Amino acid sequence: MSGQARAFDRRLFARVMAFVRPHRTLFWATFGLTVLLSALGVVRPLLMGDMIDGYALTGDGAGLLRMTIIVLGLLVLETLLSFHQAFWTSWLGQAVSFQLRTRLFDHVLGFKLRFFDRTPIGTMVTRVISDIETIEDIFSQGLLSILGDLLKLVVVVVVMFAVNWKLALLSMAPVPLLLWGTNIFKNSIQRSFEDVRTYVARLNAFVQEHIQGMAIVQAFGREAQEMRKFQAINREHRAAHIRSVLAYSIFFPFVEILSALSLAFLVWWGVKDALAGTASFGDIVAYILFINMLYRPIRQLADRFNVLQMGMVGSERVFKLLDTEATIPDTGTRESSAVRGHIQVKELWFAYGEPKPDEAPEWVLQGIDLDIPAGTTVALVGATGSGKSSMINVLSRAYEHQRGRVLLDGVPVEEYRLGALRRCISVVLQDVFLFSGTVHDNITLHDPSITRAQVEAAAREVGAHAFIERLPRGYDTDVRERGGILSTGQRQLLAFIRAMVHRPAVLVLDEATSSVDSASEQLIQEATERITKGRTSIVIAHRLSTVQNADRIVVLDKGRIIEQGGHQELLALNGAYRRLYDLQFR
Repeated sequence: MSGQARAFDRRLFARVMAFVRPHRTLFWATFGLTVLLSALGVVRPLLMGDMIDGYALTGDGAGLLRMTIIVLGLLVLETLLSFHQAFWTSWLGQAVSFQLRTRLFDHVLGFKLRFFDRTPIGTMVTRVISDIETIEDIFSQGLLSILGDLLKLVVVVVVMFAVNWKLALLSMAPVPLLLWGTNIFKNSIQRSFEDVRTYVARLNAFVQEHIQGMAIVQAFGREAQEMRKFQAINREHRAAHIRSVLAYSIFFPFVEILSALSLAFLVWWGVKDALAGTASFGDIVAYILFINMLYRPIRQLADRFNVLQMGMVGSERVFKLLDTEATIPDTGTRESSAVRGHIQVKELWFAYGEPKPDEAPEWVLQGIDLDIPAGTTVALVGATGSGKSSMINVLSRAYEHQRGRVLLDGVPVEEYRLGALRRCISVVLQDVFLFSGTVHDNITLHDPSITRAQVEAAAREVGAHAFIERLPRGYDTDVRERGGILSTGQRQLLAFIRAMVHRPAVLVLDEATSSVDSASEQLIQEATERITKGRTSIVIAHRLSTVQNADRIVVLDKGRIIEQGGHQELLALNGAYRRLYDLQFR
């Protein structure tokens, strides 16, 4: 269903308003200010009319001064009330967007990795940032402003007909034409804004993806081709914006012409009536002010309705994401403080995709049976795509398996609290991700229970303390986005410290030495021997030199275990392991 069709969906609007409940006192106070301002707005033109008829034309200077002071006081009061109304509506909008953005990001944090595999990062950024900003506009520029404009229109029209119905009819003669033009403008700007939001999401996704993959773009000389793709999306974005600008450029002069036409009718007929004694010059002045008060809200209403509509479109997208059940069920109750690290995998089948009912899954792991006693080191080897990393994804419940059982100390992993399960498993990946921040924060991940002394002790154990101390501010050095000031080997060493300092029951090294130089690899190998001693460890590696001392080596091929045993035992089999060994060392 299109955004326009759902622009005033009551159910959707009720969900947005639910976030106002904690601030309902402020909402109603702001609404009261809106009503008061609408009532005060019509007082000033009436007072101006009385000033002319009752004091200016009669020569009453004292009365004229007194009325001038009253009008100035009313202006000051309106200014103060308008300030508070504008400030508190914006504050209310920010409060709602803060709550909603917090809830949305918390929801996204629990999503399965499978969701992020198929959803562009730029689209997620648009939902969490830009779409929620449109919801904030519902309150700061939409809902209350629309109510205020509508109330002002009603009050102005009622007062105009009560004072002089003939002048009221003359002043409002062009209004039907204005309403017709406003409806066309509203529909036009609505379509343009929807297109703008669509292309903003596409731009975000494209830019995010290509900045992350800039090394590949430049390495393969794809700058010109990718620039053409960007220009195509950017042109569509520009065209959508230009369509909205064109609509504004036509509509606002159109309103000004109709406003001038109303003034012309008023002056022509009003002066004739004033000279005939059936109207006063004060009425004419009052109605000139009334016309301005009449046309300004009508002109703004079209814009405000589009703000409201875009807010509802944004809220539909946000709530759709909130309603997405992509989280891993966290129904377990067990803690992991006493976990020893005994891992059992029984008849495990796993596929990454979500197959259609009439299609067979593309199994990555097929019927895996594996027993890893606590405190032992098991190495997983095999060709790329054999299922080594998938084993780890299933163990930590980053992905959920379809068949079989995974047990930790004899307990299914689903019975542990998700956070507790992952705290007892530390993973060092080949592609190390570092956040913007200090070395210390990237190691501790802002865990206040980990002291600087523990961090330094782990760094010395890895052999990285010396290079960290040589950084400009040591452990307080900002590594910048993705650890940009560090080499690949240095980032890998920080990942080792991060894993060690959390003292996990299970340590996973996923190709952890494949990206480092020989000197760094030697440091890591020595540290690995110390940290894996007495701790359950799973080592995934292509370099067989790094796994020869493992208690057991498991060889995987196309998602199945085809061999397992010690290094010498597997060499003696003259099977798959022997072929891998000969390929690397000949």
